[in-house]
Formats: sequence, structure tokens, C-alpha cells
Amino acid sequence: MSYGNINLLPEYMTSISDSSELTIGQVILMLTQDHSEDEVLELTRKFCLQSSSNEIQKKGMEFLYINGFFDDLKLLIQKNYESANSVNRRWAEVYQIMLDRRAKQYSPGQMRLRLREITPTDPELRCLIELCIVDTYFSQLDFGKIGNLLDKQQELFDAIHDNFMISCFNLRFYQKLFIYYWKRNELIMARKYAFRALNQSNSPATKASMHVNLGLTYSFDTYYQGMYHLKEALKISKQYNLQRYIHTIENHNIPFLSAHFKRPNNIVTTDISEQAHLEIAKGNNDKAIELLSGIELTSLFKMYYMGLAKQDKHMLNESCKMFVERSDYFYSRLPMNAIKNLES
Repeated sequence: MSYGNINLLPEYMTSISDSSELTIGQVILMLTQDHSEDEVLELTRKFCLQSSSNEIQKKGMEFLYINGFFDDLKLLIQKNYESANSVNRRWAEVYQIMLDRRAKQYSPGQMRLRLREITPTDPELRCLIELCIVDTYFSQLDFGKIGNLLDKQQELFDAIHDNFMISCFNLRFYQKLFIYYWKRNELIMARKYAFRALNQSNSPATKASMHVNLGLTYSFDTYYQGMYHLKEALKISKQYNLQRYIHTIENHNIPFLSAHFKRPNNIVTTDISEQAHLEIAKGNNDKAIELLSGIELTSLFKMYYMGLAKQDKHMLNESCKMFVERSDYFYSRLPMNAIKNLES
């Protein structure tokens, strides 16, 4: 991901790239005096890749990860793997596991095993490992087990004195708490943490993602507030050419919210299940059934859409059960409400 047109580090940045005295937080603060937000991100990215400081190489991986510079992160992980410092090599292993989780290279259980085999050498690494373990449960959508793990985090944070790392870990923590409370249908708490994450993040990808999910939290409240956040997410995604987000917002999120609030006119999507959802909103249930019959009903939403189209109470109950089994009490309201409408 590119944030600017800066090709080289300024001369004064080159001179400090070998310094072991400045922290990443201090570098960011110094750059903020003379550069825009986008330029600060780009210059700090280059600084992390070029610095010969063990500390910057180690914590630079967190900067690259939290800001979505994943190609650069691969390079810095390799640099840390090749370090003579064993601590850097352990940190590199944890960030490699993070990338493996994103790429779905291993099962969540295998990743937890790998993480628990790493002996933490400092409070930051201990916290990183625990955050990654929480991520593996998010990968499984196992929200029931996440609450107890999140309770440990504040104690781990208290042992860390690097303001930059605390800031990054807090951002991650807010994102996790948002999802956790959202899925538990505790929306006031969820939105509080979502806005905290938005205010703390400089990453366009993070901001786009947060706006998408914030928009979806309004699925049972108001179409206009939900659509406001989806359009904010789309604006950010187009500004920074985040193609994956653009595709998801245009073909999944906007069609879902539009169909759910029965506002299907002029909405198009390449996703067959959302095409069916839009047909249901138009009253064309037979067309929706035809579309859904051509795909496997493997996801919770597809099962819900088919139950909705067929007005099949059994299928809606199965959909509700599937949501609850994932501890997703928020979206379990979709089939529950549909059942209530059938019985009324």
C-alpha cells in the first residue's frame, strides 16, 4: 500500500537510521512537525526498513503490521530472522505467524501450538503472543472463548513502558473489544471501542474496516446511519485504492444493508447470495430460491436467505442455531425476527 510519492528518506532521516537512541514513537513525533499524515506513514515505513537498530527492526514490524504494509513486513521479518540477536528472531517468528494466520496457512489450533512454544523474553513479546492467540479464536469466530482472554490483556499492558507499543496494542485491543461486544449484541460498548479505534488509527485500511463494521452495527436501527459509515468506508477505500475493500463494500455490505432495509432499487452486486437477498426485498422469492439453489448453503447468511425466501421456519431455526453456536448473538436476530414475522 502506498501513501505518498516520497522516493528517498530526507538527509536527516538517513543520518538517524543507524541510531539506537531514538524510538519509533520519537521518530513519528519528529516527522509530524514538518510532514502530512500520509508522508509520516511513508517516511516511518522507510525508516523501519532501513534502520540497523535491533530495537527499531524489532518494533518496526509492529508499525508495518498495524498500518497494513504487509509486503514490507515480510522483508523486515526476514531481516529479523537473520539477526544475531535471538530476541529479534523470536519476534520475527510471532509476526510470521500473524502473516500465516492472514493467509490461512495453518489451522487456528496449529497456530496456537506454535505460539505457545515461543518463550517470551520481554513484556511486549508476551503481550504479542497473547494477542495472537486471541486472533486465532477470532479466526474460528469462537467469540465465547475470547472474553476470558481479553480480561488478561490489561495486566499484560501494565508491564509495557514503550508508548509506541502501548498505542499499537491499545488499537488492536479496541478493535477486538469492538467485535466482541458487537457479536454479543452490546452495541453501546461496541461503538465506544470502534470510535476509539478510529480516532487512534492512521491506517486507511483500518479506518475503512472500522467504518464498514460500524455501519453494520446499525442493521437493526437505522438505514441512514449504517449507510453513512459504509459510504465513508468506500470513500477511504477509493482514495487509497484499496481494491479488496472496494469490492467487498460494493458487492456485499451495501447490497446487504439495502436489501435488509428493503431498499433494493438501483443496487447491483456480483455476489449471488446478495442478488438473492435483493430479490427477496423486491418480493421475488421464487427468483431468490432459483439463485440460491445454484450455490451451497454453507454460510450462515445463505441459510438465512433461503429460509427467508421459502418462508421456511425450520430453515430459519437452523440458521439461528448456527449463529448462536458461533456466539454471534447480533446476527442471530436476523432469523429470529424473520420467524416472529412468520408467526405474526
